[in-house]
Amino acid sequence: MEPELVPGGGRTDILGATASREGVNFAVYSESASAIWVCLFSEQDQEIGRFELDVHEDNIHAGLIRNVAPGARYGLRADGPYDPDQGYFFDPNKLLVDPYARFLDRVFVRSPRLRLAREDAVDTAPLVPKAIVLGSANEPARPRKKAPSLFYELNVRGFTMRHPSVQGPLRGTIAALTTRRVIDHFKYLGADTLQLMPTAAWIDEGHLPALGLTNAWGYNPITYFALDPRLAPRGPQELRVMTDTYRKAGISVILDVVYNHTGEGDSQGPILSMMGLDPHTYYRFVEADGKQHLVNDTGTGNTLRCDHPAVQRLVIESLRYYVEELGVSGFRFDLATVLGREPGFNPDAQMLKKIKADPVLSKAILVAEPWDPGPGGYALGQFGNEFYEHNDTYRDEIRAFWRGDEGKIGALAGKVAGSAEIFDFHGRKPSAGVNMLAVHDGFTLRDLVSYHDKHNEANGEGNRDGHNHNSSWNCGVEGETDDPAINAARKRDVRALLATLFLSRGMPLIQQGDEMYRTQMGNNNAYAQDNEITWVDWESADGALVDFVAAVHGFRKAHPALTHDHFMSGQERNGVRDVVWLHPDGREMDDADWTESGASVLGMWLRHKEDEVLVWFNRRVEPVVAHLPEGDWAVGIQSDDTAEITFTEGTGTLPPRSVVALVRPGEAEPG
Repeated sequence: MEPELVPGGGRTDILGATASREGVNFAVYSESASAIWVCLFSEQDQEIGRFELDVHEDNIHAGLIRNVAPGARYGLRADGPYDPDQGYFFDPNKLLVDPYARFLDRVFVRSPRLRLAREDAVDTAPLVPKAIVLGSANEPARPRKKAPSLFYELNVRGFTMRHPSVQGPLRGTIAALTTRRVIDHFKYLGADTLQLMPTAAWIDEGHLPALGLTNAWGYNPITYFALDPRLAPRGPQELRVMTDTYRKAGISVILDVVYNHTGEGDSQGPILSMMGLDPHTYYRFVEADGKQHLVNDTGTGNTLRCDHPAVQRLVIESLRYYVEELGVSGFRFDLATVLGREPGFNPDAQMLKKIKADPVLSKAILVAEPWDPGPGGYALGQFGNEFYEHNDTYRDEIRAFWRGDEGKIGALAGKVAGSAEIFDFHGRKPSAGVNMLAVHDGFTLRDLVSYHDKHNEANGEGNRDGHNHNSSWNCGVEGETDDPAINAARKRDVRALLATLFLSRGMPLIQQGDEMYRTQMGNNNAYAQDNEITWVDWESADGALVDFVAAVHGFRKAHPALTHDHFMSGQERNGVRDVVWLHPDGREMDDADWTESGASVLGMWLRHKEDEVLVWFNRRVEPVVAHLPEGDWAVGIQSDDTAEITFTEGTGTLPPRSVVALVRPGEAEPG
C-alpha cells in the first residue's frame, strides 16, 4: 500500500519520527516556516513521496503518515521567507535533516550546491544523508553511578584504526572498542571512565576538501541525536552494545558533546538542517547596520541559542536519549559556557538549571569545558557542584614548573593541592577540577618534551593554526632524534609529569596514547589528520610507560592521603596536620622559600587517618639530598625507576627531574 497522510492525525507532543501501529508520526519545530514537508525515499535514493505536515500547534508542524514503517528513509523540506540579510534561508530545493533524526544512512559531504541562493538552487537531495525511522526503544538504561577515578579521553577512529586485535571493517568504529584486548588495556590502567570524542554526525570544515583533508575529531556536528555513520555504520545500537559491555567491565562511558555550534557554519555555510528550518530559533543573531548577523562566540561561524526553549528541549531530549536508550553514563560539554549564554554567561541560566534538575541527567557524570572564545567566555569554577570542570590552570602551571620557569614553586603547590583558589567555594571539593597535562587540542605528552614550537604544516594553513603558547621544551633538539641521552631525558620528564598528575588532588585525565609515549610529530592541532598522525601506533607502544601509569594510578588509589576529597588546611587537628610543605633542608617552607624565584624542589607531606605519604618534586638536573621527617621511610613509587634512592641518617637522595612518593616501610608499594 502507498504511504498516505492521515488528515489531522499528527501529534505534536513528541518531536522527530515516531513509529506506531498507525504509521509514523513526524513532528518538527519551526516558528518561521510557512510549510514543512516530509519526503520519503527509496533504498535507491529516489524520492517516492512528499507530504506536507498539516497539524500546526505551538510552532510544531506534525503529520501522521500511514503505510510507513521502521526502516523508511526520509528528509525534510521547508518553505518560508528567503532574506539572507535578515537571517532567513528557506528554500524547498534544500533537503534538510531532521534535528531529531536517530540514524543516518551516510556521512555528510560538502558541496557548493548546498549553499546556492534560492533563485539558483538545485535539488540537494542526492547530496544529503537520509534519516532512517527506528522501531521500538531499548530497555531503559541508567547512568553508572560510581564516581570516576580516572578519565581517559579517546578518539574512536584514532584509537582503533591500528590496534592489532581490531580487524578489517571494525577498525575506526565504536564496535572496535568492544574487542577484549582493548577493554583489557583500560582495565589494566584502571581507567574507569572513557570520554569518547564527538560521535554525533559531523561534516568537514569548508576549507578541508581542497587540501585533501577530513575532520578527524568530530567537533563540527550537524545533528545531535544521530551517530556518525563512520563510527556506527549499523546504527545507534552499536553504542548501546558498547556501553553495556563496558558497564559489565566496571567502566563508564561518557560522550564529548558539542552543544555550542553546528557545522552549518556562517552565512556562507551549507544549509543542511536547522539553518533551513528556522535559523532564528536555533542560532544566535545580532543586528548591525539593519542586517542580522550570526553571532560567532564559538569561533566556528555560528552559536547555538541555548536560551531558547526549543533548543533547550533539543539539548535535554538528546542527552536523555543517549543515557536512557544508548546507555552512556554522562557527558563532557565542549565550550560549555555557551550553554549559559543569555547572551553573556550566566551560571544560573535556564539551560544549565534544566540539566542539573533533570531526574535522569542529574544522576549522570557532567563535565564542563568552562570556556568559549566569545566575550566573557572564561568561566572556570562557575558551573556548580553538579559539574566537574576541566582545569586549564593545572595544565599550564604544572607544565611551566617542569619546563623550569622561575617563581613556580607556589603554583606547583596550589595545583597539586587541588586548586583551592578556584574550587574551594560553596561546598565544592578538589575532585570538581579535572586535572590534565595534555588533551586532544594540543601537544601529546611526548611532543610536549620534544618540541619547543608547534609543527602544523600538514594542516595546510602555513603553521598559523593551533596554540602558540604551549609551555613546551625539547630537551636540546627539536623533534625526533637518535640521541640516546636526549631520548632518555624526554622519557624521564614524561614520567615525572605523569607522576605529578596522579599524585595531585583532583580528578586526573589522560588522553589516548600518552601512556604509550605517542607522538603527533609536533602537530598541536591535528583536527584534520585522519591518518597516522592521530592514529595510535600500538606497535610502537612503550610498554614500560604503560606499566608505570598503571602502577602510579594503583598507588594513588591505595592511599587515601592522596585522594581524600577535601581541601587541605595545614592546620592541626587531633595532633595531625593534613599537609606540611617541606623545603629539601627538612624545614617547613616559609614565606621566603615560597617567593624564591629559583626554587625547584618541594616536599608535600600528607596524612589522613592512618595513611601517610611524602611526595617530593625535584625538577633540577642533578640529584638532591632531601631531609626527611623523623622515622623510617621507604619508596612507594618513583617516576625514574632507573635511579636508586638511598636513605642515610634521615635523608634521601632524590633523582634528577623526578617525583618520588615515600611511605612508612609497612606501606611500601612496588613501583
